[in-house]
Amino acid sequence: MDLQILEHRVRVLSIARSGLWLYTHSLIKLLFLPQRSRCKFFSLTETPEGYTIMLDEEGFKELPPSEFVQVVDSTWLVLNVLSNGSSSTSFQALGVTKIAKSVIAPLAEHNVSVLMLSTYQNDFILVREKDLPVVIHTLAGEFDIYKEVNGEPVRVNCDEVSNGFLKPKQGDPTVHPVQSSQNRFCVLTVAPDTLPAIATTLLEVLFYSHSIPKETSPGSQEIDSITFFAISLIEGYISIVMDAETQKKFPSDLLLTSSSGELWRMVRIGGHPLGFDECVIVAQIAEPLADADISAYYISTFNFDHALVPEEGIDNVIEMLRKRQESSR
Repeated sequence: MDLQILEHRVRVLSIARSGLWLYTHSLIKLLFLPQRSRCKFFSLTETPEGYTIMLDEEGFKELPPSEFVQVVDSTWLVLNVLSNGSSSTSFQALGVTKIAKSVIAPLAEHNVSVLMLSTYQNDFILVREKDLPVVIHTLAGEFDIYKEVNGEPVRVNCDEVSNGFLKPKQGDPTVHPVQSSQNRFCVLTVAPDTLPAIATTLLEVLFYSHSIPKETSPGSQEIDSITFFAISLIEGYISIVMDAETQKKFPSDLLLTSSSGELWRMVRIGGHPLGFDECVIVAQIAEPLADADISAYYISTFNFDHALVPEEGIDNVIEMLRKRQESSR
């Protein structure tokens, strides 16, 4: 397999619900008028806590600083795993479990914190820029590694990377509680030239249809529903995750999904905000799913992580993850 280090240098931030009004102009420009921005990597995820945005430095310049924004100090690089003979423009959604053992688990063993962003088209792994030498050293034996320079892949000379910078081992990792929600989710894409046809509905969903988030007990393992909507525009490709009820607001002929039209259920990871320094959060979920050969989408946000698994397998997934949690106590 090939591992590509994309050119994007990504910032991660959170916008409070109460401050969204200050950013609607910028977000509309980034999402609906990409020709007026040089931003090539943009993702917005709504959760009960607020809005998580991942975007490259050009997009970051579009957002004014304010008291409503929290920005992670680190700059993140984007990794993309490609099977031999595939291309970065492939529309096959492999699921994060396909790369759990070869990328996520080894990085966790070397104390590299990662964020995940699964889209309809691809699965992106985000690592801190300062951790890149560790990433290259850790994965060089498994992958041919390329760095994108001016849009072209350039082979990384892994022989020049020593192991003198490996991070010290931490203590036993925290196994975080999981919650399941009753929402049924769709993972969709839209042809860029049809985006104007659904723009009005998207604006309503993103900015004007908010419900008050339901309070959930920290010990509760199941919730009726969760506010969750994710949209990304990355290198011209659009990906949307929405629940089945929200999907009904859109013209069905403009939303594209796989031929099977599968629905997904959500597992939410974390009993309290997770932070960005812990290095095994994604691995704790992705590895068991990979062992069971269960496909998944995985989206990290500012406070919690979210895995989408096929609807018919949700009970087995929850049971498996809860047993894993109990065995760690």
